[in-house]
Amino acid sequence: MKVLHINKSDQTGGAALAAVRLLDALRASGTDAKMLVLQAEGEHPGITPLIKSRAGQVFQQLKFAAEVFSFIRYEKNREKRFAFSSGRFGYDVSRHPLIKEADILHLHWINQGFLSLHGLKKLIQTGKPVVWTLHDTWPFTGGCHYPGSCGGFTSACGNCPLLKTPAENDLSAHQHARKEKMYANAAITFVGCSNWMKEMADKSSLVRKDLKHSVRQVFNPVDVNIFSPANKEEVRKQLGLPLNKKLVLFGAANVFDPRKGANLLLRSLKNLNATRPHLRKEIELVAFGKNVEAFQWQSPFLIHTFDVVTGQANMARLYQAADVFVLPSMQDNLPNTVVESLACGTPVVAFNIGGVPEMVKHQQNGFLAAPDKWKNLGEGILYILDNHDELTSNAREFAVNNFSPEIVASRYTEIYHSVLNLVYS
Repeated sequence: MKVLHINKSDQTGGAALAAVRLLDALRASGTDAKMLVLQAEGEHPGITPLIKSRAGQVFQQLKFAAEVFSFIRYEKNREKRFAFSSGRFGYDVSRHPLIKEADILHLHWINQGFLSLHGLKKLIQTGKPVVWTLHDTWPFTGGCHYPGSCGGFTSACGNCPLLKTPAENDLSAHQHARKEKMYANAAITFVGCSNWMKEMADKSSLVRKDLKHSVRQVFNPVDVNIFSPANKEEVRKQLGLPLNKKLVLFGAANVFDPRKGANLLLRSLKNLNATRPHLRKEIELVAFGKNVEAFQWQSPFLIHTFDVVTGQANMARLYQAADVFVLPSMQDNLPNTVVESLACGTPVVAFNIGGVPEMVKHQQNGFLAAPDKWKNLGEGILYILDNHDELTSNAREFAVNNFSPEIVASRYTEIYHSVLNLVYS
């Protein structure tokens, strides 16, 4: 059984991180798994880049630019530019040698100039069974990556709130119709990283149980040997962090991505400072990610910044050094940061949204704040600091029992065997 994973990148973005971890877990379990990416940023024996030459890189950048510019006339505002993908420009990889030799095509995140809708159609027309891990909702909507409160994807899309001119036959409706046609005769198994994502996929009109479609749920894996508890004092010395403070960790690939909720965390921190000013002597922040400097000057608490962190071991040290990790996202699937933090024994404060409550168990391994109740984030931070030891033990145990690579690999292997039996029986 040969499985080919397909993802735009091998390193950039949460989907890339999760996909490569799954690839490694499957290869370690004995599955013949490889990955095709648009461009490879690292070196991995199981990963093949589609583009290797400098000329190819330039051509790819032009495709990405064309994809972005083609959507500008439809976009409601610049902030939402990457919340919707039109899938107009990309590559046809259907005749690639790795595609031809694969028994199963396992899709991950394919947007922003990698696979167009046409390229996706050509893959489906190979007749090979498709497993598609849902890192967001794009595979089963008319184009949005997260629908928010919109339920259009349960019917036929149209009147999309992300578009400048919503209409019954707008871009989202058009793309929904194209996907519906190409999915009609396809053997596709959608896999939600969280039950929350699975339940949304179940509601989508593009996922038809009367066809060869099914929806499953499997968590993303994390290496619980790399992401594991360590001596805080030693780690803090290595990172140059204070030994006598309570450290609150926050970060994201892009700190000021509106979906990541940095503004809500800032409001909560300012409220803590106003109501309990003595905490400024006890608590300091550790922040990582793109645009972290913009967060730094707005915070009432001293911040130690690490910008973009590369390498799993370096990322693990931040969790190991912290007393609590805060995720203020208002829309999220199964954030890698939460899984990593729990594996390091660092409790998590987050809003009770998306797939988060499937990982963070309220007052057991973390604290769940009511959605949009930003004051609750501060309450959660204080709760964890007051009940740290018990929560730490619970966090580690939960991560090992649910996200260990061998457990996740086993569940995906079961899916692969089931889709092969369905298609070739």
